[in-house]
Amino acid sequence: MSEQVKLKDLEEALEGLPYPLSKQNAVEEVEGIVLRYADGEEAASDVVERIEEDVFDDPASLAASIRNNLPTEAVGEPGQSEGEG
Repeated sequence: MSEQVKLKDLEEALEGLPYPLSKQNAVEEVEGIVLRYADGEEAASDVVERIEEDVFDDPASLAASIRNNLPTEAVGEPGQSEGEG
């Protein structure tokens, strides 16, 4: 079963994971989380696969890395924030 997560709630959704977390473990841990974008959605594990960092020390570092690897359409029109459109 997948959990739909809005981008504004991303860090909270990642809080229960066992840190520090390697990139491969992060891919496995976020399996089942679906990120809701302004125009669509994507599996969090697909986004983590694109990240270049190898280790995440806490939810904030993983959430920041995920946000930095989102597609442009994830946040909608310029001026909108967190994909809430």
